[in-house]
Amino acid sequence: MPATDFYKLDNPAWYSLTETHKHFAIGNDAIKRYQKAIAPFVAHYPGKKGVLNQLDQWLSPGESFFLIGDRPILPSGYTIENRLDCVQMICTDTINTPASTEIKELGKANDEEMITLINLVQPGYYNPGTRLMGDYFGIRCNDQLVSMTGERMRMDGLAEISAVVTHPGFTGRGYAQQLIAYVANKNLASGVTPFLHVAATNERAIKLYEYLGFVQRRTIAFWKIKRKG
Repeated sequence: MPATDFYKLDNPAWYSLTETHKHFAIGNDAIKRYQKAIAPFVAHYPGKKGVLNQLDQWLSPGESFFLIGDRPILPSGYTIENRLDCVQMICTDTINTPASTEIKELGKANDEEMITLINLVQPGYYNPGTRLMGDYFGIRCNDQLVSMTGERMRMDGLAEISAVVTHPGFTGRGYAQQLIAYVANKNLASGVTPFLHVAATNERAIKLYEYLGFVQRRTIAFWKIKRKG
């Protein structure tokens, strides 16, 4: 896709909810959120001020969610629980990393083991319906799901690689690398540019992604926010 369209990645949840994932969207023309079972992301129209005053319409008391981007000016009744700075990376060329292990597509029958693996390694960002956001793939050992990767936010021409997790007992075998390459190449072959987010403090993962061919685009904040109640 043209590099000029990468501006969408400054507000990825908004463009996902207004384009490819609009069937998951709840909200109006100023503020949108994913259905609660799908993903914990809320977004607002780029540059529009004061729209967060409408949050009460779409969030329950006590509910936590994520906003991505600049520090939000919150209305009363909301508090920032955490800030996670992430490096946003994109890949525009095919990754030459052949799979040495069988990679299988994951579906509804795998929901329980997918949720178990995610919560073991990377809790907080994966909901019961997150699998419906894209295609997910995994590697098994002795009939146990030990590594997985999939697609999360999706908009026209762009797809986020997410849920890159490997069971602690099976790291160091190149499983994550093979899965990332598989999902990235799948998207590139269909004319879609893959992107991802990685914690800015995770230097080891950043170096792996750079080795695979991802380049850093910017640092972007994920704000975990809670409606009091």
